[in-house]
Amino acid sequence: MGQPLSRTPGDDLIGYLTRYPHELTFGDEEPAVVFGRYHTDDFVLRNDGIPLDKQRLLDHVKVGRRNAAQIDVEVHDALISGGQVAARYTLTAVMRRGQVIATEIHMFGQLTTDGRLLRVEQLSRDVSRKGSIDAEPTA
Repeated sequence: MGQPLSRTPGDDLIGYLTRYPHELTFGDEEPAVVFGRYHTDDFVLRNDGIPLDKQRLLDHVKVGRRNAAQIDVEVHDALISGGQVAARYTLTAVMRRGQVIATEIHMFGQLTTDGRLLRVEQLSRDVSRKGSIDAEPTA
């Protein structure tokens, strides 16, 4: 996968959201190197109320590298304002055994002065079966 761009989430939020999962899961670099390009060492992601620090996130990457065959990210909304970011996007992972996992994510983050992420709060919901969940009720 060629040389990664050095743009931070503060420079290019949409690029980060689409590039980062691919670099982590399918890239040649060590996950900790990729992580450090976009996040501070004391970064904390609170996903649906559960705090995940750098080590817990890197542990999760091992599972993704082993099981994911494809990852697609569709960014619906993204905003950078001063030291804050917000985004709404859908991440879809196709697993090696064929399972498709689609997750809608609402993300709110705080940037450092160098444009890396310091903290992220996000809410997520599984939309893998969106057609059946959001379908209009029949009479």
